[in-house]
Amino acid sequence: MVTWEQDRSGVLRLPSGRLVRGRGLRRQLPGGPVPEFALYLLGEPPPETPWAARWVRWRDFWLPADRAGFRDALVEALNRAGDERVEVACGGGIGRTGTALACLAVLDGVPADRAVAYVRAGYHPRAVETPWQRRFVAGFGAS
Repeated sequence: MVTWEQDRSGVLRLPSGRLVRGRGLRRQLPGGPVPEFALYLLGEPPPETPWAARWVRWRDFWLPADRAGFRDALVEALNRAGDERVEVACGGGIGRTGTALACLAVLDGVPADRAVAYVRAGYHPRAVETPWQRRFVAGFGAS
């Protein structure tokens, strides 16, 4: 069986060594192992999945509607990533997903002012699409 470590498509390695896969839900589920937990960042509830999932209301190109709930969801995802396959996903897999991955990186020790560059280098070169998403990440460590 191919592990996420071997596949690496869309998988970000955090400083602690934890792996988290980012994905766009408009694309087909990649082959290989399925997530054991997913964090979905969408304006509407996500479709049902056979794995555990948590939804954060987040409209495309904007910021999470409930920032405290978003932080709680990230902490859960980070904790689960220690021994489970964790996926973070939005519609396209770049803006909201990149923003969440950058915030995860901050929680895992990356300085907030370097988190966007960290995710762009390790996940997707256009991750964190809007100026307000970049400002949100930069302020995430202080919140």
